[in-house]
Amino acid sequence: MANSTIIKNASIINEGEITCADILIEGNIIKQIGVGLSAVDATVIDAAGKYLFPGIIDGQVHFREPGLTHKGDFHSESRAAVAGGVTSFIDMPNTVPNVLNLALLEEKNQLASQRSLANYGFFLGVNGDNIEEVLKLDTSKLLAVSDDGLYFTKKGNLLADNLETLEQLLSRCKSIVAIHSEKEQIVEANEKVFLEKYGQNIPAELHPQIRSEKACYESTKDAVAIANKYNAKLHILHLTTEAETHLFRNDIPLAEKNITTEVSVHHLWFSDQDYARLGTLIKWNPAIKTEKDKVGLLQALVDDRIDIVTTDHAPHTLKEKQAPYFQSMSGAPIIQFSLNIMLDFYQRGLISLEKIVQKMCHNPAILYGIQKRGFIREGYFADLAIVDLDTELNVTKEEILSKCGWSPLEGTTFRSKVTHTFVNGHLVYNNGQFDESKKGQPLIKG
Repeated sequence: MANSTIIKNASIINEGEITCADILIEGNIIKQIGVGLSAVDATVIDAAGKYLFPGIIDGQVHFREPGLTHKGDFHSESRAAVAGGVTSFIDMPNTVPNVLNLALLEEKNQLASQRSLANYGFFLGVNGDNIEEVLKLDTSKLLAVSDDGLYFTKKGNLLADNLETLEQLLSRCKSIVAIHSEKEQIVEANEKVFLEKYGQNIPAELHPQIRSEKACYESTKDAVAIANKYNAKLHILHLTTEAETHLFRNDIPLAEKNITTEVSVHHLWFSDQDYARLGTLIKWNPAIKTEKDKVGLLQALVDDRIDIVTTDHAPHTLKEKQAPYFQSMSGAPIIQFSLNIMLDFYQRGLISLEKIVQKMCHNPAILYGIQKRGFIREGYFADLAIVDLDTELNVTKEEILSKCGWSPLEGTTFRSKVTHTFVNGHLVYNNGQFDESKKGQPLIKG
């Protein structure tokens, strides 16, 4: 039986359970799940003592192609992704040019089809300039529309700053509206205060006071109110404060929610105490905030007020990051180690393996309506990751696969390691070795 693989004796984490079984992969599909499976001429991988995860779906990345490929591109960043067990990603619209129409969206699809080792999807960009064009489209076929990152190109591009524009969009849009939720007016007022005190050399540890809890909370509260008014589908990207978590509900299943949110792994891992050590290397927008926020975000993830885990993976060159506060670019590479971060919380007794799979695999597929991915089921695409929870991974410069070549996690030792990653049944990553002979596929909504 050509082109078949059997993963034997794995502890399979799927749909709230951990079971020991075999998986038969034929072509790009999970053909059979059971005990004692066999197939003629199949490649056999013995996963005894290891865990089998559905491939992670990362719902927010910035892979930088086209236009910013000195930082990263579909090949380099998808390579980092699959080494960390991420088999699918959704890329944001703030490339160059910004993805503000369907023609540019299709161009990105074509680029990814030629270069990405992981499966790929894209949000269509929306702002005050193109909202009418977007509302004329049948957006129901899109994963989502988003303003994320567009504020870098022009002030006033954040929907959260323009409640009339946001209301217009939420009242008429047929897809999820995914927004970056900060009030720029509050941020700018805070900047002015610290500029007068420090000039251009504002210390990095003041970043969470500039991009403050109030800037986030007020924005999210207003957006949620508008979405409730129109029964609209609103997704708040990269939540950062404990206060905001109380604006979301956990009394209904995700499939029934209109208003959803996510947390990015760096907001769970770092706190404002880390700025003294890492400075602008951990400058993200919205900002990494307090220890109380970090703890509150993880609690809200565990109790289902927060629906999915993302990375907001956003590579920049080290030179771009190490510039003074106002010149330093926001964002950092982290996708290669997102599962390691979540597994560290498991190893500390803070979250279960089943809950990690729910938030990183199942729920992104449910939220964005992605066909036949995110679960280990017969007939589904064989997007899978084998993980050894008893082997250490040291984050060294040599280990980092993102094109920019650095990570704020350098020097960290994790107690888990991804050993194998399958994308559409193809073993793309095997104990540090890549087989790049096949590329990923587009994420299909259905």
